[in-house]
Order: sequence, then structure tokens, then C-alpha cells
Amino acid sequence: MKTISLSYPIPTDFHEPNPSAIALGYFDGVHLGHRRVIQKAIDIAKANGWQSTVLTFDPHPREVLGQSGYNHYLTPLPDKLEQFEKMGVDTTYVMQFDISFAAVYPEDFIDECLLPLSCRHVVVGFDYTFGHRGMGTAQTLQEMSQGRYGVDIVGPVNRLGEKVSSTVIREYLHHGDVEQARHLLGRPYKVRGTVVHGDKRGRTIGFPTANVAALRPYLIGKNGVYGVRFTVDQETYFGVMNVGIKPTFELEKKEKSLEVHIFDFSKEIYGKEVEIEFLFFIREEQKFAGVDALIAQIQQDVVTAKKRFSESY
Repeated sequence: MKTISLSYPIPTDFHEPNPSAIALGYFDGVHLGHRRVIQKAIDIAKANGWQSTVLTFDPHPREVLGQSGYNHYLTPLPDKLEQFEKMGVDTTYVMQFDISFAAVYPEDFIDECLLPLSCRHVVVGFDYTFGHRGMGTAQTLQEMSQGRYGVDIVGPVNRLGEKVSSTVIREYLHHGDVEQARHLLGRPYKVRGTVVHGDKRGRTIGFPTANVAALRPYLIGKNGVYGVRFTVDQETYFGVMNVGIKPTFELEKKEKSLEVHIFDFSKEIYGKEVEIEFLFFIREEQKFAGVDALIAQIQQDVVTAKKRFSESY
């Protein structure tokens, strides 16, 4: 997949030589609804001998426009691009989203951004908006096409009686409900990070952990203990992960940390890049009266997790 970065205004001499079907959207999470939009563009492109294209934006428009909670992502840009490539997209254009681009009127976006990409067909979700103050809608794309391109509008996708959306997935993660989030994403929620040195307290109580620093600004949800799948060096393991501030030890720094106790594992992996998939929530983070009570609870967490893994994974 080719990835091409753009900024507004696109240079007047820029022209994509290959006609394309374009899936248009931010696509945070690349969830089941997004995938239907993108797959439609891929199918139309294949049927017509065009290239399949995604036009997306970075950073999140809501972050640029000052809405709180959007400086962390379900799929930071590299993860999002990886999902597009796995789907079979030929080319992704990443448009820099800034205040000047936010002020572009819908007709100028079409004339100055879509058409230079040799757009022959556009696919959007039913609730897609674009242009100054979100004035453009999916219907606007149709009304302004003037025979220059076709438009497909993909309706809402429902899963388990609920509309799939990035907002709903974010809410599930904030409540620790990673299993519901998985249903809407179509895959487990995951983060990538690097194993760093921690305080090494886990090994002194019989539960050594890998301390993971997230590589990118992922949305990390509710503090607590999770059953996880951990991948390093292309090998996959199960484990339990604590997300939180370790209140039992009353640390001065209250920074959220990711600590994974990996089952049946003893390798040194400092500095390695790893992937953590959130499979299920076990319990909330809590402060214990002492280390012995903490150890007893971790033992129970391990039993609970292994039972779930043996039943479902």
C-alpha cells in the first residue's frame, strides 16, 4: 500500500494519474462500520479497474477543534494504516488536519481535495460530515457531484442490537468492557509498546512483570486487571495485566502504568517492542492492606484468567 501525506492547499500541479474509488473518513478504530465503508470502495475499484483509496486525516479533527478526550486514539495513525493495508487498500492519502483546513468550505474540499485525486467514486458513512463547521454531508457530496463522480452512502452497522461507532467503543473502554469493544471492533483492542525497566517489585513477590511504555497515544481505559494476549518476537503468550497507579505501594508518581505478568515466561525482553491485546476485564484496581493481601489477590487473578483462557481461547 502506498501512503502519501498531503496538506491543504494541495499543490496545483499535483495530480493522481490513476482513477480511484475513495473511502472518506477519519476511521478511528477501523471498526466494523468503517470496514464496511472501506470494503465498498475496494469492491467498486476492483469492478472498474481503478485503484482503491482511503482519504483520512491526522490528527483527529476533534482534537484540533479543542474537544476534550480526543488526544488519545483507538488506532494511532501507524496502526490505522496497518489495518487499511490488511484490508487490501492500494493507496492511503493522509491529509493534515489543522485550523486552516477546518475552514475549507464543502465545495472547495470537493474541487481542491477530492478531484485532484482522480476521484471517480466516493464512499462515506451515513453520518459523515466535512467542510467548514461540518456543513457538508453525505447528501452534499451527491448534490455537488454534477456527474463528476459517483457516491455510495453506507448505512449504520449494528452489532448485538447497537450501532457501531468509535464513540461507543471509547465508552466501553472507559468502563473496562473490552469484550463489548471487541464485538464492535471485530478484533481485540490492542496497544503496542516497548518493555522498559520498572521498580522490579513484582519479581520480589513472585510475580515478575513486563513494564510496557505505550509507543503511541493510545486510549488506555479503566484502571484494573485484565486478561491479555502478549506478543513479543512473533511469539504469543497469555497473561494478566494491571493498568493503573499501584495504590498499595503509595508511589509519589501517580502515572498510569501497564504491567504484564506473562504466564510460563522467563526471557529477558527489555527494549523489545511488544503487542498487548485486551481480552477480558477481571477486577478493578484496589489498594490492599499489605503485600500479603496483594499476593493472595494476584494468585486469584491468575486462577481466574487461566480458567477463562482454557474455556474460550
